[in-house]
This record gives sequence, structure tokens and C-alpha cells, in this order.
Amino acid sequence: MSLLELKGVTKIYGKDFVANDDISLVIDAGEVYGLLGPNGAGKTTLVSQIIGLAAPTSGSLRLNGVDIVANPGYARQVCSYQPQSQVPIDGVTVRQAIEIVGRIRGGKKKYIQQRALTLINSLEIDEWANKDGATLSGGVKRLTAFCMAAVAPGDLVILDEPTNDIDPLRRKLLWLEVRRIADRGSAVLLVTHNVLEAERSVDRLAIMDRGQVLASGTSASLKGNENGYYRLELTLEPSGGCPDIPDFVSSTARTGRRIMGRLDASDISLALQWAKVQRSSGKIEEYSIGPATLEDVYIQLVGRSDVLAAPAEEVQNELRDALVK
Repeated sequence: MSLLELKGVTKIYGKDFVANDDISLVIDAGEVYGLLGPNGAGKTTLVSQIIGLAAPTSGSLRLNGVDIVANPGYARQVCSYQPQSQVPIDGVTVRQAIEIVGRIRGGKKKYIQQRALTLINSLEIDEWANKDGATLSGGVKRLTAFCMAAVAPGDLVILDEPTNDIDPLRRKLLWLEVRRIADRGSAVLLVTHNVLEAERSVDRLAIMDRGQVLASGTSASLKGNENGYYRLELTLEPSGGCPDIPDFVSSTARTGRRIMGRLDASDISLALQWAKVQRSSGKIEEYSIGPATLEDVYIQLVGRSDVLAAPAEEVQNELRDALVK
């Protein structure tokens, strides 16, 4: 059932800065919906309108059938929100911060106390449960903010970059909790620039850039246009320089020591031969060829290597996670 409906939402600041440009989305109860795009794509501006902190220049937003442009207070009643910035919790403990929000949202005392304890244990932050927020690391503060949004979730739970600063193990635990929230019937709107997390965690998603929705659908449907193509991924040697990329590799993008490109199936053999030569000559550290991913779709649509969403450090974290499993 449709819970949130956006039609033609446009937000213009000043005379001509278009932050959101004719955005239409439908998000259903019980699903995790990803809003994916680089910094400055207009994601947070859109969220501000959904929770009633900003009014669109034009277009409509309806939540549970209620016009939240005309009734912004309703949106704040039925939405739970974890902002991108850190939530100030100095002077209260982790447990207190979570319980205070739960009570404000109308939860009964005993239930909220138990729910807070369950979240703290599930995310393995119990050793900090009674620590003052001022003493916590960025990652633990981020997990606490997530618990504050999840302790008494509304019909729509909005998570803006929820895994920033969080270690790989607890990141996995957080995604399990996100799925549990959706399974209980809430819609979860995940705002992120991390393609790997989006592909693994969401039911449907929209890719945004420069204020517009470039594509939307399931991960599989978005990757449909990449059928027949393969990805070549290279990791450069730290001091080896960058090799000349052959013509049969298209749509290349680089972040740090990582280079990604697109291959036709007929060029796989050539690519393997070329990559072996580059590795033996000391220009690349490793290489791989595999099916297209959501990240390839993202790069094709956004078209700028400076916004490549999974930097080498995150790829290393994902590999480490796989080894731990």
C-alpha cells in the first residue's frame, strides 16, 4: 500500500537555484526505499520537505493520504528521522537519549525501556549504554541516533546516511534492524551515497543527481540495461603510476587507486591479457572482471568519477566483512 506519494516536487532557492526538479516517487509501507546520489544531489532538501521543514515551490506530497504541504505538523508526528548531522546528546547517557525520544513519541515507559535495551544489545553498544554522550566516539553517537529513530518508529522512518563513521560489524547489525523495522510495517527511506549498501539493503531505489531523479526501480531492473556488459576493476600499485587504458574499455572512472571500466563480453579475453601484462610490469596491484553491478549503473547515469560512491577504503571494509563471515 502506498504510504508516501510525491508528485512533481520542485524546490527553487532564490531566483534560479533548483534543488529539486519535478520529483515523483511512491514509497510503500513495509519496504526499504533508497534515495541514492552524490553530495549535492538534492536528497536532504527532499527529506526536509517530506518532514515538513521546508515547503516545495511546486508539486504535492501526501503521507497516508494527508497533504503534508498543507499539514506539515502531521508529517512530524508520523515520521521518525535520523539526520545526517550528529544528534547532540551531551549530558545524557546512551540509554537516556533513546528512552527520552521513545517517551516523547508516546511509548509507554516499560515498553520503551525494554525496546531501548533490545536495540542497545542488538547493535552491541551495551558497554556505552550508561556513558555520557559527550564521551562517545562518532560511530557510537551515530548508532545512538539510529536507536533514537528506531525506538518508537513512525509510519515513515527516514535515515540520512545512517552508517557514517560506523565500523563494518555494527554496520551489518544496523541493516538487520532496518529490515526488522520494515517487516513491522513502517516504510524506511534510506538516504545514502553508498552504492554497495544500497544494492544490498533496499527493496527499491531512486538515483538522483543535480536535483533530478535519473532512474528508479529495483536493483535488478536498473541493472537490466547493463546486460551484455562486464566490469573491469583495477587497483593501481601505490607508486606505479596509471597505465594507458585500452580503447575497448569504456566509461572509466577513478577514485584513489581504484579504476573501473566497462567491457563488452567479446573483449573479456583481451582485457585479461592486458591486465596480466600491467600487473607483471608493476603498474597494477590486482584486477577483476565480473558482471555489471548497481555501481556501474550509477556511474553511467551520474557520469562523474568524482562522485564514485564506493571508495577503496569501503571496498576493503566489505572484503574484510566477507572474510569475517
